[in-house]
Amino acid sequence: MIKILFNIAGTLALILAVLGLFLPLLPTTPFLLLASACYIRGSERMHRWLTGHRILGPYLIGIQTGRGIPMRAKVITLVFLWATLAFSAWHVPLPWVRLLLLIPGICVTVYLLRMKTLRASDALAGPDDPAK
Repeated sequence: MIKILFNIAGTLALILAVLGLFLPLLPTTPFLLLASACYIRGSERMHRWLTGHRILGPYLIGIQTGRGIPMRAKVITLVFLWATLAFSAWHVPLPWVRLLLLIPGICVTVYLLRMKTLRASDALAGPDDPAK
């Protein structure tokens, strides 16, 4: 029964993580890490699928191993974040809401800029490469 609950929580977290790719105020990384943690406890098969996923797997493994995320991912994230925040601010008539949009924008920007950047050579080598 506990494993089923972990799998349900992991699936919900994964759905929120994927939505976070497209919605600027919904964080992707914490939900992706939560999904991974839930799947470790609920289903080894789902955890293998998640870490082996073509898009999410390398990103997740880079964060979990402390190696960081690629510069390209940082740049794309920041461009989309600020573009969607600017679009939202443009369409919101209330000035105080526009100011509130700055809070997650600044926090996510600082978080990403402080996170370690994964070099291309490290990304190609893989987490278990003895040459590192």
